[in-house]
Amino acid sequence: MSMALQARIERVHIGGRDLISDIVLDVPAGRWTAIVGPNGAGKSTLLRAIAGLQRCEGRVTLANRPLPDWPARARARQLAWMGQQETGADDLTALDVVLLGRLPHRPWLAPPTAADHAAAKQAMDATQSWAWRERRLGSLSGGERQRVLLARALAVQAPLTLMDEPLAHLDPPHQAEWMALVRERIAAGHSVVSVLHELHLALQADHLVLMADGHIQHTGSPADPTTHEALKRVFGPSLRIAQIEGRWVALPL
Repeated sequence: MSMALQARIERVHIGGRDLISDIVLDVPAGRWTAIVGPNGAGKSTLLRAIAGLQRCEGRVTLANRPLPDWPARARARQLAWMGQQETGADDLTALDVVLLGRLPHRPWLAPPTAADHAAAKQAMDATQSWAWRERRLGSLSGGERQRVLLARALAVQAPLTLMDEPLAHLDPPHQAEWMALVRERIAAGHSVVSVLHELHLALQADHLVLMADGHIQHTGSPADPTTHEALKRVFGPSLRIAQIEGRWVALPL
């Protein structure tokens, strides 16, 4: 199986301590990888490190090329990012925010093209955010804002998309729509890595990465019994993994 990204991270050291260390991570191409773990496990730090947004000791390889060797614009076309609690664009309209995802596709200071607008509209239609395209980002609710930021990531049309807690502020119907969008991208040959707190949805991924205490504790298929046992070890004996209508779900006892 080919890999969209590979990471061999010795450590990320901030504030006098190692937030993550001894990381060996292979992200399969054309698959959805979910990263889960308790609060403070290092999930977001790992995601930022493999995105090149957090300095780390070690090596990250994107599409068989070391991350630092990628020119910035080319890397931005290859890898799309959706962070959590992003700020700084509240005065922009929702459409302008989504068009920021098209910056890697045009020359410096060049205005958006018809293709950029078409990609932005397609992304906003997919996240059902086109209706408030003229509203300022700062005027939107948490869920509306999250869908605009998701549209921005989709508008990049990158082979690999990294998302940090993309389901925050989304109600269950929109969570289901997010999962459908992910499956559409996978079907089109793209790769997705998402940090999730929602274990019941993470168990629908193709590949699961379990973190705790700054280390990867387990990687494997969400359907594998060894993955279920690892989840119980990390989250505690009150967690039950069950299959309902052909899907694995995580339930509190």
